[in-house]
Amino acid sequence: MSLQEKISMLAELAVKIGVNVQKGDIVEVQTPVERVNLAREVVQKAYDAGAKKVIVTYFDDEVKLLNYTYAPVEALNVPDYEYEKYETLLKNDLKQIFIKAVDPELLKDVDPNKIAKVEQARATKMQPLKNFRMNDITSWTIISAPTERWAKKVFPNSENPVDDLWEAIFETTRVNKENPIESWNKNIETLTTKSKWLNEMEFESLHYTSSNGTDLVIGLPKGHIWRAAYTANRKGETFVPNMPTEEVYTMPNRNFVNGRVYSSKPLANNGNVIDEFWVEFKDGVVVDFDAKVGKSALENILNQDGDKSKRLGEVALVPYDSPISNSNVLFYNTLFDENASCHIALGAAYPTTIKGGNEMSPEELLENNVNDSIIHVDFMIGTKDLNIVGKKYDGTEVPVFKDGNWA
Repeated sequence: MSLQEKISMLAELAVKIGVNVQKGDIVEVQTPVERVNLAREVVQKAYDAGAKKVIVTYFDDEVKLLNYTYAPVEALNVPDYEYEKYETLLKNDLKQIFIKAVDPELLKDVDPNKIAKVEQARATKMQPLKNFRMNDITSWTIISAPTERWAKKVFPNSENPVDDLWEAIFETTRVNKENPIESWNKNIETLTTKSKWLNEMEFESLHYTSSNGTDLVIGLPKGHIWRAAYTANRKGETFVPNMPTEEVYTMPNRNFVNGRVYSSKPLANNGNVIDEFWVEFKDGVVVDFDAKVGKSALENILNQDGDKSKRLGEVALVPYDSPISNSNVLFYNTLFDENASCHIALGAAYPTTIKGGNEMSPEELLENNVNDSIIHVDFMIGTKDLNIVGKKYDGTEVPVFKDGNWA
């Protein structure tokens, strides 16, 4: 296939597998201005699938940097008209396709305290609308496409970094397969089989150990549900939130996390890179941390929402021997890097990962040890020698991961 044919196939996967566009749907595409070519393909594919209306929202790294450099904090919050627009659209079952492609070091020279204040204000303002995605009320998916600055970070020695990043994206999203849609369906089936096994085990906790110093016990609440690849919106229509995806995930017990865990890959977050870091938990809360790169950015994440941002909201399993990991490409983009490695997330849990969670009130979720927060930040902890042992309520221990892969 030519480059344009591959871009067209990626758009088709986002429409058919990602958000599963149906006749009469309203669809939004959020895209960097550099990737208008992909956005136009998505719009065409969405209309081909029967969409009633497709909205395109553009963003630009250069403008974002200028805004963070010159605008005051209060001017960078979400305006009421933008909030009201999305509230109206989401209440009418808007399906969203996010094309994520951000320079991982875009804001490295901006005051980290200013970034923290802006992100906290925006996250707080949008919190009620975040529940549409966290509770699978509406359909959404995240795909990606190269921008020049991001591509140069991933392939600094390449003569054609954008082309190389395109190819890496096509490979990890199965565009390069002989039958991409069939390949996606097989991957979903494989991941679903793993989630079913984990649900049958009904573990009380998971114990992580690796040679880098990780020694962490993560408790799992009663009634937790392991999910994989696809889910369904409130109308029962299936969708795949992440493209690519290689993970099986659930929620931890917000009060039962103890020990220290070390990162295994850099974390690109809010225009800054955090690397070679560790966090230590006691009774669910981070009590200590350090980072060789980006310590202040890590500190801002942890302090963004009181103790809620110091607790875990997700635990996800990804084998070391998996397609993205085996590509040996460090993407500096969580969409890809988290699907190359076991990971955990600070902040909010998905209510859909506990029985009846999407019908629970905030108070009931808290009573069931489910964390809620204005943030959800994944970071990678998987290594080639990571071992995970699951402990059942009767004390039985079952190997889950051995030397980085499924036991």
